[in-house]
Amino acid sequence: MTTRDVVSVQRLIPAPPEPIFDLLADPAGHQRIDGGGSVTGARSGGRRLALGDRFGMDMKIGVAYSTSNTVIEFEENRRIAWQTLAGGALKSLVGGRIWRYELEPVEGGTLVTESWDITQEAATSKPVVRRMEGMTRKNMAATLERIEELVAQG
Repeated sequence: MTTRDVVSVQRLIPAPPEPIFDLLADPAGHQRIDGGGSVTGARSGGRRLALGDRFGMDMKIGVAYSTSNTVIEFEENRRIAWQTLAGGALKSLVGGRIWRYELEPVEGGTLVTESWDITQEAATSKPVVRRMEGMTRKNMAATLERIEELVAQG
């Protein structure tokens, strides 16, 4: 693993962890928090995720595509992570990245860390995905900003 395989951003959000986690644990809300604008909809939103749950997302970065996601880490109000694979025939060739959110209650709110972990990315897509590090870092910062705005709105 190189340092380029895991990229993290943090933001202190002046709110308790519960409303933040509620946004993350419902795929239907991911389009609202997506700082990169690539999430176009959830295929299985409107329900609270749990460990082992699978959910699909409709995406668009230039072209429309779908992803299949599996919740691989789950600690209520503290940590959630899902592994993303391409949909359909591309599943074995593209994907494997992990999106992780860690919430730590601190004075003044919750320190939220979002991580993009490509240690398990498919060998065929990893070189291409790795080049998206800078854009991904920027988009994750925007995601945390959106989460703060949504939580503030109540």
